[in-house]
Amino acid sequence: MIDNTTFGTRTALFHTFGCKLNFAETSTVARIFASKGIRRVSTGETPDIVVVNTCSVTELADKKCRQTIRSFVKRYPDATVIVTGCYAQLKPAEVSGIPGVAIVAGTDHKLEIATFLDQWLEERKPQTVITPTADIRSFSPSCSRGDRTRYFLKVQDGCDYWCTYCTIPMARGRSRSGTIDQMVAQAREVAAEGGKEIVITGVNIGDFGKGTDQCFFDLIKALDRVDGIERYRISSIEPNLLTDDIIDFVASSQRFMPHFHVPLQSGSDTVLKLMHRHYDTALFRHKMERIRQVLPDAFIGVDLIAGARGETADEFRRSRDFVDSLPISRLHVFPYSERPNTRALSIEHVVSQEEKNRRTHIMLALSERKLDEFSRRFIGTSRPVLLEHPNSAHPMTGFTDNYLKVTVDAPADLDNHVVNVKLTALDGETINGELL
Repeated sequence: MIDNTTFGTRTALFHTFGCKLNFAETSTVARIFASKGIRRVSTGETPDIVVVNTCSVTELADKKCRQTIRSFVKRYPDATVIVTGCYAQLKPAEVSGIPGVAIVAGTDHKLEIATFLDQWLEERKPQTVITPTADIRSFSPSCSRGDRTRYFLKVQDGCDYWCTYCTIPMARGRSRSGTIDQMVAQAREVAAEGGKEIVITGVNIGDFGKGTDQCFFDLIKALDRVDGIERYRISSIEPNLLTDDIIDFVASSQRFMPHFHVPLQSGSDTVLKLMHRHYDTALFRHKMERIRQVLPDAFIGVDLIAGARGETADEFRRSRDFVDSLPISRLHVFPYSERPNTRALSIEHVVSQEEKNRRTHIMLALSERKLDEFSRRFIGTSRPVLLEHPNSAHPMTGFTDNYLKVTVDAPADLDNHVVNVKLTALDGETINGELL
């Protein structure tokens, strides 16, 4: 085995694509590397190891991953390039076919890549490809900070929903999660490190505790009692799992922020059925109105797919009109992407790429209007902002409790502090503020 002295002369560069869950897991990999004496590369240094944690949610994501991997191989020809994540899980042969890639490991072996690196350095094989596991069942808690003030706490992984357009169950495996005690312990570690904000992440976080006597509502109540954490945010949660009890609890909590991210995917009931989603537009509207009723200032982000199979011109109009009628703050719009081995491929009525792009732009324009209207409501008011990224050449940035991005002139020693800021003027998607 390579000892820590040998490892200690090495540096690693980490590049992450995709969701907050991936960022949390990259941070865990970096800590495992650090325990072996491999440190993160500093600015200006040439890395000995490059780890690319990939995403495969769309064909465009695959393309970006391939381009970045090739770029790193070209830029650092002497580095050991390791590719992991969903793209490596779903298409290991394609990844291993990229010249210069030394190790390929999917999501099921992501946290073992330090061991694979150890073996590779000893044996010096041309390439190591770890065969992906077909049925992924293990769960490893992860919590990341990276260069941000916010921490990302992985509480759940995998998905049992099998929506017709999605490959995530193939890439991430079945739904599974940690225990409340494990998550509370992670949150206490964040508090001990001086962390102020935790974003709760997972593939389908509302499924936390499935198959046990624990549930997501129990989890957030337990996290709310951890001393030292000032803010929690709930990342993307399925509307059918976003219970009224959860919404009401967030409204009553001092630590859970008025901020929700809820995937809709289509505002057409016909398309939702074709997608095999677990709700209809009536339930979704109820959730949005419930949030707005008990949390009038809450930021509500919504995911939407434009141009899915089966989305005729009439269904698209229904979807747009439905979204326009919702009291939401912003859309995250994705053009539909054909994914291999998904049941959506059997759905009739294919939307052309040109039409998908047109529908995407229509929905993005709607999103811009929604965000502008929501943001302008708060000009002239004061909100608590968690400041981050001090830079002498630029103002500090941060997010309000209800997730409005703010820039403000403030001293660097206020980094990672929650301060009151008067919101003075809208500047694109950012709000300028004055420190109070």
